[in-house]
Amino acid sequence: MKNEVKSSETVTISKAEYESLKSHCAQLESELNWLKEQLLINKKKTFGSSSERMEDLYAGISLLFNEAELIEDIGNKTAETTVKEHTRKKKTGCFDKLPENIETYTVEHELSEEERKCPECGEEMEVIGKKVTKHLEIIPAKAVIREDVYFTYACRKCHENEADTPVVETPQPNPVIKGSFASAEAIAHLMTQKFVMHSPLYRQEQELKQKGIELSRQTMSNWFITASKLWLEPLYERMKELLLKESVLHADETTLQVLKTKDKPTATKSYMWLYRTSGCCETPIVLYDYRPNRKAENAESFLKEFKGYLHTDGYKAYRGIENVTIVGCWAHARRRFCEALEVLPEAQRKGSTAAIGLDYCGKLYAIEKKMKDKSPKDKLKERQEQAKPLLDAFFAWAKSLRNIAPKSKLGKAVHYLIEEEPYLRRYIEDGRLEIDNNRAERSIKPFVIGRKNWLFANTPSGAKASATVFSIIETAKENRLDPYEYLKFIFTKAPNLKKNESIDTLLPWNAPDDCRSKSACSTE
Repeated sequence: MKNEVKSSETVTISKAEYESLKSHCAQLESELNWLKEQLLINKKKTFGSSSERMEDLYAGISLLFNEAELIEDIGNKTAETTVKEHTRKKKTGCFDKLPENIETYTVEHELSEEERKCPECGEEMEVIGKKVTKHLEIIPAKAVIREDVYFTYACRKCHENEADTPVVETPQPNPVIKGSFASAEAIAHLMTQKFVMHSPLYRQEQELKQKGIELSRQTMSNWFITASKLWLEPLYERMKELLLKESVLHADETTLQVLKTKDKPTATKSYMWLYRTSGCCETPIVLYDYRPNRKAENAESFLKEFKGYLHTDGYKAYRGIENVTIVGCWAHARRRFCEALEVLPEAQRKGSTAAIGLDYCGKLYAIEKKMKDKSPKDKLKERQEQAKPLLDAFFAWAKSLRNIAPKSKLGKAVHYLIEEEPYLRRYIEDGRLEIDNNRAERSIKPFVIGRKNWLFANTPSGAKASATVFSIIETAKENRLDPYEYLKFIFTKAPNLKKNESIDTLLPWNAPDDCRSKSACSTE
């Protein structure tokens, strides 16, 4: 058999065709790298840690699948304490520590008269000691019907003398909803379950049904909307007036799906906007504002009475508001360098361009951490002395970078940094300002967590009521109040405000001590 010889064919193409193929290959390679980056980022978001600290980027531990095992290991760790005679092993962890400041009751266990007889002589034995053990009981919530009886009084003597008989009725306070059997306690509890514990109404309906309580989600929804409109919305409007008088605010927004929106497809996104006070305010206020879209006119409408600094991310809808000075967010700039570092192979991370950018961000945050408890005046001085030279060097370095693919994670990080420079520099102009907008992101997080459970709002009126209730609850939490106790206080007090009483008596910082969070009381 003859050996077959394969010869490679040489194809001759024009220079124009060659350059076209070369350009096409480069484009495909760029798209491939971009897709790899997206895959790595999505994998990190799904399974990885959300921390942006440098050490966590190089070696992170996920609690997603082995949380219980890791917690058990932590709880079983032992710490050695050396004393004079021996080394004692002390078990660490908080698994057997009883909570403080909760009600305690005592159950005494005694022997019967027959068991107390002495086995030797038959005489009754006396108590010479006792052993006390403590256990934590968790009693599920129960529903009861409260029957209020208001007596009517008349004068018997006047009646006997056939005179005009005076009749006096026991005063009856106004209910939270007229004509309804809803109580302040019931509405406050159901609202707390949904907006603090993130339990949707259909789950609450099922839980109540298992206890023999027939209460439909439609009824609960009607209670929410009515109580919110009657008593929470006026309080919301008053807090909005006070919010807009502040000189420094934070803003953010997130998506929300509202099913029955007029002239709008079901799948279209609506938005929940958030506005809140900054750390320099003594009375924190957190307000949510439901809007059907993300247009700039929404922020302009809400903030038309505001004059001052506004912390935001890079969203340009806030930029055209009159009398408002925008302060950029370094957390967003840092996050982009984090993502650029995460898409690199581990061996290439150290010393990379992304790592250098992240290191600059780390130094800026380190300066802020050192002066956390200082006055605005001292912060301004130290920022001018320490942060300003570092910012100058950081932006000069970024502008000197060349040959970075604009669509890559690193290219986007550098582009964002340079484009946002005027706003990112602004925090060093006033000691009351903050380096990032994380305060707003932390406040909008409870809504995002809740959205994952109840998924959507049914109607615009329901979405507006949700925004109002969330605002009252998050403002209460910021003022160290117990949300349930505060809502109960509002629904009891608001329907019975006297003519000479102002709605300001219902504001969180004017609430009675009974509304204070137990955890807040225990730390003081």
